[in-house]
Amino acid sequence: MSSVPSSTSNKPYSGPPDEELEAVLAKAVSTRRNFAIISHPDAGKTTLTEKLLLYGGAIQQAGAVKARGEQRKVTSDWMELEKQRGISITSTVLQFDYLDNTINLLDTPGHQDFSEDTYRTLAAADNAVMLEDAAKGLEPQTRKLFEVCRMRKIPIFTFINKMDRSGQEPLALLDQLEAELGLLTWAVNWPIGSGELFRGVIERRTKKVIIFSRAERGRQSIERTLDIDDPELEKLVEKELLDKTLEELELLDAAGSELDPDLVHSGELTPVFFGSAMTNFGVRPFLDTFLEMAQGPVARLSNTGPIDPLTPTFSGFVFKLQANMDPRHRDRVAFVRVCSGRFEKDMTVRHARTGKNIRLSRPQKIFGKDRAVVDDAYPGDVIGLNNPGMFAIGDTLYTGKHVEYEGIPCFSPEIFSWLRNPNPSAFKNFRKGVNELREEGAVQILYDIDQSKRDPILAAVGQLQLEVVQHRLENEYGVITRLEPMGYQVARWVNGGWSSLEDLGRVFNCKTVQDAWNRPVLLFKNDWNLNQLKEEHPDLDLSAVAPVVSGVDPISL
Repeated sequence: MSSVPSSTSNKPYSGPPDEELEAVLAKAVSTRRNFAIISHPDAGKTTLTEKLLLYGGAIQQAGAVKARGEQRKVTSDWMELEKQRGISITSTVLQFDYLDNTINLLDTPGHQDFSEDTYRTLAAADNAVMLEDAAKGLEPQTRKLFEVCRMRKIPIFTFINKMDRSGQEPLALLDQLEAELGLLTWAVNWPIGSGELFRGVIERRTKKVIIFSRAERGRQSIERTLDIDDPELEKLVEKELLDKTLEELELLDAAGSELDPDLVHSGELTPVFFGSAMTNFGVRPFLDTFLEMAQGPVARLSNTGPIDPLTPTFSGFVFKLQANMDPRHRDRVAFVRVCSGRFEKDMTVRHARTGKNIRLSRPQKIFGKDRAVVDDAYPGDVIGLNNPGMFAIGDTLYTGKHVEYEGIPCFSPEIFSWLRNPNPSAFKNFRKGVNELREEGAVQILYDIDQSKRDPILAAVGQLQLEVVQHRLENEYGVITRLEPMGYQVARWVNGGWSSLEDLGRVFNCKTVQDAWNRPVLLFKNDWNLNQLKEEHPDLDLSAVAPVVSGVDPISL
């Protein structure tokens, strides 16, 4: 990847003829499906991801989430700390083909300490799969992520997991979704029993019964499909169990919502599926129906209005940065969501924030930590670009007329600690590691306004984020660090900039720092201190979300 001299920068991108490109684009967009999975920790998100890859033919055997030494590791958890703890702590992309469709699965962290990474990833998603534990129902992290989906009007498909264990009644789970989230529900399939008596599901639209037999661990389950009036069914399912299921289906048909694709795509109605990712019950029917119901790539808002994916000129935005996916090469990768046109290897694009022209010579198709050079990509796809420090989260890349997509904001952190480097001889690696981890958004980095205190301040949503930074600095950059908690819990950006603070004079019960974009940030010990400042200075404009920046490079350590 390299910058291109201005003398050649205004040459129009020469791709295939308009009519040919139009046809290629239309076909590609119609076969693209892009989605993220959201859930509370331990709901089974990583297991479901593995099973979707298994049924999509992308892997031959699914890994166990908390794998022991002799078991396969999961595909989506590539970072060493993820493997050690059995949790997902970073987002990645898994692209695979299934039934003539190209699927981009945006894998997100389940742990609440990494919710900001999930918020950014949802900015690149066209659909969301909301995963619920049948026993626990709706949980706090799921509710938070649902609100982000609702804000972006993302269609939500609900998969109620762990039906092979004792759980709540299916009707009660639907009622909870409708009452607590304000969503209409439509059960695509209905479970026959639960726990030890879970026998399979009935497809509501076709009235087909899918009976499952438990598969060998990590393999596809064996499914048997029968008509609902097939006499053989009575030999496979207990009569009382089947009668109860049919009664519930009659109740749903009489009193439930109607399936309306427009309401699904506007995020007002959620299709609901029942199954068990661990035993593969219901995963394949879910994938088939999801591909049928999910929306394809949609128009994205920009400074010039919505950009249709069939627009012939290329455009896309950076929603994630990741350092050291391949520790052997100390690489840095920018994840770009393609929004319009056709992306081609070696094409020259304009970088909206800096105005520079960049040749993209080694674009990559991403599958967990594995990558391969890709020749082209289309709206809905995610590509990886080598990032020698020129990209920031939210950057727009484009050809043709200037376009800039809505930025991705930073959310207010709740934990603040000084990051100390006790070994001065390691300062070079310390600085490099801090700057690269800041770029990818692992945590937010703040700085004291006193120039003599240049140790960075780590600002995070949860404590585990700080531990990950320390772990990665040690294992990827060879620097052992020390954390010193600061005792603050609330951060607010000053929308009027430094001049607004100067007009106030001295402020009390808070600490003034600057973020990586040289914007003033006030840290408070608690909400009481924040409210006190608001009462004393009602005209001061504070924000819990960092303003989106454009045309400015961040400062470094």
